Amino acid sequence: MFVFAHPWLLLILPLPWLLRLMLPPMDSNCVAVRVPFGERLTAVLGNAETTSTGRRLTRPLVVSLVVWTLLVAALARPQWIEPPITKEIPTRDLLLLVDLSGSMDQKDFVNAKNEKVDRLTAVKEVLGDFLLRRKGDRVGLVVFGDAPYLQAPFSTDLSLAKRLLDECQVGMAGPRTALGDAIGLGVNLFDNSNAPAKTMIALTDGNDTKSLVPPVEAARVAAQRDIQIFTVAIGDPQTTGEDKLDEQTLRDVSLATGGSYYFAADRNALAGIYDELDKINVHEVKTVSHRPRHDLYIWWLLAALLISMIDKLVVTFKEKRSRAKVNAASRVNVNPRTGKLEVVS
Repeated sequence: MFVFAHPWLLLILPLPWLLRLMLPPMDSNCVAVRVPFGERLTAVLGNAETTSTGRRLTRPLVVSLVVWTLLVAALARPQWIEPPITKEIPTRDLLLLVDLSGSMDQKDFVNAKNEKVDRLTAVKEVLGDFLLRRKGDRVGLVVFGDAPYLQAPFSTDLSLAKRLLDECQVGMAGPRTALGDAIGLGVNLFDNSNAPAKTMIALTDGNDTKSLVPPVEAARVAAQRDIQIFTVAIGDPQTTGEDKLDEQTLRDVSLATGGSYYFAADRNALAGIYDELDKINVHEVKTVSHRPRHDLYIWWLLAALLISMIDKLVVTFKEKRSRAKVNAASRVNVNPRTGKLEVVS
């Protein structure tokens, strides 16, 4: 779309005409030479000079008006506006804490094809679909075992986060569980976040056996920084030993931050948890629209310059042509006997 950035400047277009009306005309004292054979001289030279003079009175006016119009239009800053480009502004930072301890290798989940799969594979399938629905979020991924590791920093590239999640393997972070340290790492990652909403989703199938900071204490620190934690328990509550499921700790972690606790008994329950999270943790997606603008004033200035140069060339050519005719006329003499014009050789 073509627009002027400063259209009000077009109001000065009639300024030369107003000045011509308001200011008195300039006095011109022209020196003229009267000769008795003027008509005969004009007949010899033809009407070229007169015609040229008439054109000069018209051409400079037209050229001046065109150049003035182009200059004023360039001053008004003509622009071409492209179609709008819409960009989504992240309104929430979502951090996923995924347990990669040895017990996640236990095959007690059924996938969409009714095949027995391990817990981590089930998490990848359901969490991958959940990730792709995070439109308007920045998503990060932390994996933990004996210690937490940042797998994917906060990014709006959801496909990248899903690919990095798919590359995770059971035991790559150690055989035990350090949920408290994972929450602590997540809190530090949120330090540079300016998002209005900050959320963690922790997925684990065992109790904390390795953390330097207890999970509940880490959750209290998160609550002080307005970080909400949702915990998802994966596994068999009847398991004993180091791999037992500490549901009470997970409830306390979520309760300390205003989040919720969920238990995923199977893949369908896990999928239902993410659907419920979509309903509970609803947020608005903010978008900004930008329309690229391209300035065109340079073309208007070039057009004014080109017209001025062409006019100057035309004037120069006509002046040379007139000078040549004057030189030819200077060789014309009047015979005093006959009164006729004769060319002096």
